[in-house]
Amino acid sequence: MQKRKLGKSGLEVSALGLGCMGMSFAYGPAPDRKEMIGLIRKAVERGITFFDTAEAYGPFLNEELVGEALAPFRGQVVIATKFGFKIGPDGKQLGQDSRPEHIKEVAEASLKRLSAAGRSASGGKVDAIDLFYQHRVDTSVPIEDVAGAVKELIQEGKVKHFGMSEAGVKTIRRAHAVQPVTALQSEYSLWWRKPEEEVLPTLEELGIGFVPFSPLGKGFLTGKIDEKTKFDKSDFRNIVPRFTPENRKANQALVDLLAGIGKRKKATSAQVALAWLLAQKPWIVPIPGTTKANRLEENIGSVEVELTSEDLRQIEDAASKITVQGARYPEELERRTGL
Repeated sequence: MQKRKLGKSGLEVSALGLGCMGMSFAYGPAPDRKEMIGLIRKAVERGITFFDTAEAYGPFLNEELVGEALAPFRGQVVIATKFGFKIGPDGKQLGQDSRPEHIKEVAEASLKRLSAAGRSASGGKVDAIDLFYQHRVDTSVPIEDVAGAVKELIQEGKVKHFGMSEAGVKTIRRAHAVQPVTALQSEYSLWWRKPEEEVLPTLEELGIGFVPFSPLGKGFLTGKIDEKTKFDKSDFRNIVPRFTPENRKANQALVDLLAGIGKRKKATSAQVALAWLLAQKPWIVPIPGTTKANRLEENIGSVEVELTSEDLRQIEDAASKITVQGARYPEELERRTGL
């Protein structure tokens, strides 16, 4: 597996990470826990060193899962987790909370969850969170206070790197001035290219790495979803406008484009979509999620798919003629992004 550095931070990770959210949360009933532990360990064996979780996934269950799965690999992998939500006793999100005192409480709690299995399994524990993202910008707390709180955690040795998620360029600049931001995590793929307008040039200027989530369009760019696909009632995609049957049908043109390139490259649509992202900048590290071993292997194979400048030009030319239909989030969730 190739390695990449997230901007100027020096944080080196595998060129492809693994998003672990779907192993506990958001895409229908959670799969078998033991199977997911096995899948995460398989990813390590195949060279993946970058794993993404959050306290909100579950909530809490995903951090515990990732902590247990990676207990035998302490010091060999990078674990990213996130703060920024208030979670009630029943596990429901009660809004955002990036107050400095809450950030510090979350850091302590996340360290315990990521370490719990390690103590019993191998005696090792997570001493510091490798990459600590603000999950979403909290407009009620100045970003300077957020960055300052993470800076203190870094000084105390409890966090190694500061990250942000779905933040806009003004907020990124203000945060970066207080505590250098190692990585921004935001949605980016061939069917959501807004980061190209302002975000990517700003990250390049400041030396910040970029971690695209949903690099396969929440599964749509794999070509395995069409207008007839039915999702479980607990699947998040049921409330995403882009996933209405009529929009899925309209957006099929993008999948057909990827399939056509893939045929020529002897690669799948998913592999072409990931290879396209990897070709954009050397400091971009996508984190596709999966719960299936065969999909993990397929995604890893994307690192070997070489798109020439002519391939990229053809993709650009064809994609420019396709207008993706439907918003990527319901309005309430979209309001939390790009601030």
